[in-house]
Parts: sequence; C-alpha cells; structure tokens
Amino acid sequence: MKFKKIALILLPLGFLITSNAQNTSIIPEPFEMNVKKGTYTLPKNLVISAPAEAVDITNEMITTLSNISETKLSTTNSKGNISLTLNKDNDLGKEGYTLTINEKGISINASAPAGLFYGWQTLAQLMPSGIYKKNGASNVQLQYVQILDKPRFAWRGLMLDVSRHFFTKAEVKKYIDDMVRYKYNVLHFHLTDDQGWRIEIKSMPKLTEVGAWRPERKGKWANTKAPSLDEPKSYGGFYTHEDIKELVAYAKSKFVEIVPEIDVPGHSMAMLAAYPELSTVPTNNYTVNIGQEFIDWEGMNGHITARIENTLNPASEKVYTALDKVFGEVAALFPSNYIHMGGDECPKNNWEKSADVMDLMKRENLKNQQEVQSYFVKRVEKIINSKGKQLMGWDEILEGGLPGNAAVMSWRGMKGGIEAAKQNHKVVMSPNDYTYIDYYQGEVTAEGKVYQGLRLNRTYQFEPLPEGIDPSMILGGQANLWTEQVQTIRNAEYMTYPRALAVAESVWSPKEKKNWEKFVGKVEQHFEKLDAAEIKYSKSMYDAIVTTKLNTKGELLVSIAGEITGFTYFYSLDESLPDNYSNAYSNTFVLPEDVSILRVVGYRNGKQIGKMLSIPMESLKTRAKKVL
Repeated sequence: MKFKKIALILLPLGFLITSNAQNTSIIPEPFEMNVKKGTYTLPKNLVISAPAEAVDITNEMITTLSNISETKLSTTNSKGNISLTLNKDNDLGKEGYTLTINEKGISINASAPAGLFYGWQTLAQLMPSGIYKKNGASNVQLQYVQILDKPRFAWRGLMLDVSRHFFTKAEVKKYIDDMVRYKYNVLHFHLTDDQGWRIEIKSMPKLTEVGAWRPERKGKWANTKAPSLDEPKSYGGFYTHEDIKELVAYAKSKFVEIVPEIDVPGHSMAMLAAYPELSTVPTNNYTVNIGQEFIDWEGMNGHITARIENTLNPASEKVYTALDKVFGEVAALFPSNYIHMGGDECPKNNWEKSADVMDLMKRENLKNQQEVQSYFVKRVEKIINSKGKQLMGWDEILEGGLPGNAAVMSWRGMKGGIEAAKQNHKVVMSPNDYTYIDYYQGEVTAEGKVYQGLRLNRTYQFEPLPEGIDPSMILGGQANLWTEQVQTIRNAEYMTYPRALAVAESVWSPKEKKNWEKFVGKVEQHFEKLDAAEIKYSKSMYDAIVTTKLNTKGELLVSIAGEITGFTYFYSLDESLPDNYSNAYSNTFVLPEDVSILRVVGYRNGKQIGKMLSIPMESLKTRAKKVL
C-alpha cells in the first residue's frame, strides 16, 4: 500500500526512539507512528500557513496556541512554521492525514479539510497541557515524529440525551468541543422522550409549550412522587429552530454531524401530554414524566407493561399526520442523511386492548403486536424517506420485519446488529454491555447504582465488527450517555471520560494497535490535559474491585483486585481509615461476622491513588454467590 511506502521512505530520516514514547501519547492510537530523534522548539514568532478551506481550523489553532506565553501568531499563504496543505490522496480518504514534526517545522497534509482538522487535534495532543490555559505553556518543544493516520470506521459517535435533563446551547457546544479532541464525528442528539420534548415544531406548538416543561426534582431518579396537577412546571427547556441551526453550523465547523432522534412510538409521554388524542388511551391526565416509575420492566426482553400509557396509537391517522409535520421540520433543520426514530422499549399492553389496533390488525393481516410495531415503523420510514432522509432506529425495529433501507443501532448487545447486517442493513454498534456510559464505572457504593456497572477495561474491549460480518454493513460504533441521573454538564463529562477515550480507540484505531496496558498509560497522561481543559472525568480505574462469595460453611469470602496493574490495596475491618500501614491485601480472606464496614484504599509507589472505598456489610452480602 501507499502508506507502507511512505513509512519506508521516511525511516532513514531518523530512528524509533522508544524512550520518548511517553511524549507522544495520542488517543486514539494512530494508524502508523514513527518517533524520531530530536525535538522542535516552537519559535516566538509562530506563523501558520493554510488553505482558505481551513479557515475554521486556523482560527481554532490561533485561539489555542495563543495560550503559549511570549508567542506572536500570524498567518500566511506561503510556508509557515506550521503548514497545513491539501493534496489529493485516495488512500487517506476524507479524514486521514499525515503529520510531520522535524527540524524544518510542522506540516499537516490531508486530502480534505476534515483530515487537516484531525491532524491538528493530534498536534494539540502532542503539545503540553498548558496550551488549554492562558499563558499556561512556554518554550514548547515537540518530539520529532512522523504520523500517518486514518479512521477505521466512518461513524464515530457519542449520544447525548437532552430529554431527561435539558442542556443549554453553550453546554452542547462544549460537549462537541470535548468530543472532537478524540476524533468523534457524530453527535446523536436524543431530543424527545417521556421526560421532555426539546425541539420546537412550529406546526405543533404544544409540543414545547407543554411537553418541554415539568416540575423540578433534585434528588435521585425514580425516587420521587408523581407531581400534583397544579404543581409549577418550570423545569426544562427546548431548542428553537434558530438554536438548532446554530448548533448544526457549530458542529459542522468541527466536522461533526448531528443526527436527531425523535423517539416513537414508545417514550412519547411528553408528546401525549401535549396532544393526548394521539394515544390509544386518550385522556386529559397525561403529564410530562418527572422520573417516577410508570413501566413494569420485568419483561424487558419480551413484554414490558405500561402502567401509564406512553405510546402513540399505531392505528390512528392523526399520529401519522402529526409525525409528518414533526419529521418535515426536523429534516429541514438537520443536514444529516439519517433521522433516528427510536423504536425501543415500546409497551404494547394498551395496544392489545385497543379496538382501533384490533381493526388495524384485521385490515392489514397483522398476526401479533410485533407486526403492529413493524407496520408503524414502515409508515414512519415512508414519511422520513419523503423528506429525503433515511430511517435509523434501535434494534427493536427488527421485530416484526425490518423495512426498506432502514439502518439499525444495536443496543441490546451485538445480536440485533448482526441480524440486521446479515439482512443487508447498515448498522451502528452501540451495545449496552460495552458502550453505555451512563452505567456506574467503579465501586457501586461509592458512585451510586445506575442500572449496572461498566468499567473502563470492559469498554476498551468493544469491537464494532463481529466476526463473519461484511465490514461494509458496519457504519461504526457509538457510546451512549442517557441522562436520567445526569443533571449537569459537569456530571455528563464525568460519565463520558475516560470511557469515551476507550470507545474512540475502538472506532478509529486499527484493531491490532489496541493495547490495554499502553492505553492506561496514555489515559493517565490525558488526565493532565483534561484537568487543564477543565473537563471533569472519573478516576475509577484506580479503585479496587471488591467481590464476595459464600463458602460451603456459609462464611463470607472477600477478594480484592485492581483494574490496572501496579497497585497494592490496603484495608481495614475496624472502621478506621486505612493507609499503607494497614492490612495489605494478598489473598481472599474470611470476613468476620462482627464487621460492619470494609474500607479499602489503593497505593502505587508509596502514594495513595484514587478514593478510599467504604463498603457496608449489607452490600458485601448482597454481591456474594454461594460456592457449591
């Protein structure tokens, strides 16, 4: 390949310096990288040369590099100290680039502006963390390096749920700023759900007048009473058409495509609060959900039951007329080729009781409620196609038959995506057991339970392309941030990072370049960059993993392990605060019956790293499994 030829030509200019690898911690790992002997010092008069097509990139570079003290910045059309050039190279594609740092300066070459942008993101990672703060860096020296890079997948996404809790335009822009540092290029925008309708639809004004607002609750999700009818509905918000246009333009300047999601036919309580006639159970008592339970989830993978209806009526033409208006305005606002229709977690118990639905089944020869949902999905696809867009939905849209050219986002593991790909439908892999970054990421008693746990190591094992599946059917992968229990942008950051770094490497880097131990070392260096950029993140990868089981005598056995190597864990049983003079864990031990709390802390190289865990006896008993 041409890439290999480039690498061979460049090798004589220097040789690989493994001792300097710590200065080139890039996430996601590049396609090819050769570190050379020597360093380049940024001059005090720093000149950037770039083509006209790269004006947004140049402006971002100037903003960032202006934080280097005593440095004067300017641009030119001729050769600069940092040179950005466009040259057609089919092997690089639209997002690939080469980055060279040597005695002559810095050069980034690409076939398209997106490649230049990602080359700049890599260059920024090679610079000191101080570039994210005013006068935070000086006398910047960069290791000589030759990088040739391109993405493995075209779809590299993060999903932000703005329905459960509303995030402002400025907060969404910041989320975009942060994600592009790691070469994400899709923001999946979850705009509607039971807890709020977040996009203005001018032809249906009640969607935001009513559906965007609810009474405020500040505590734990699903730990709240239902609101009274006269309780003030002051919590929420929505994006106007002008807001959406601004966000789309901003994302485009960062080479991010925003894919909107309007979640139907389930997850529609906010829509029903505004227009109750769209339900199979019309009533004036619908309200925007504030977090209280209204669905029985026992049949999660089969038959879930709604206590309060949150589903549109698939037999009503009023529904399709309304959705034609909604998707018409959405399609006009978002340039994305795809519109996501949701289609997940749809309770059908009220459909089963509906005379309208029974008539529909007879008229259309539908055998069961799964085929009723398939009928609904096919009707929605026709609407979306009529707007010049393609339909995408969660893997439940497979049930009852997948329509036309619909694409599938596989969230209940990989199974749905595999099935869709075999049926020649495009797939985005976002399996909850690897990429649901709303799940708690460390010790549950320290972080609070959110459905289930998902540690960084597990996320790093994400592989978007299953064995035996045609690669052309897999668009890429995505991490999803549902925000039931994420009320602020700071908490959104904490849940996103560093797990988004792991997913970034799975969707950009060659599979064979992934290495957990190396990745951990890079993450630790990027913690410094996240600190400098004032991005909140989790350090749960440092925390002990405490598991228990019962032996044949009924005694509780405790095991302590680490997610990463190099740690010694110390613990106490007497409610004292442990340090490196306490009990050092070496082997599984029996927990005495009179212990009320186990405290554990991790040390590396004589220094405490991570937080101290305080785990009550009740939690230790709960997680135990009997040994037979």
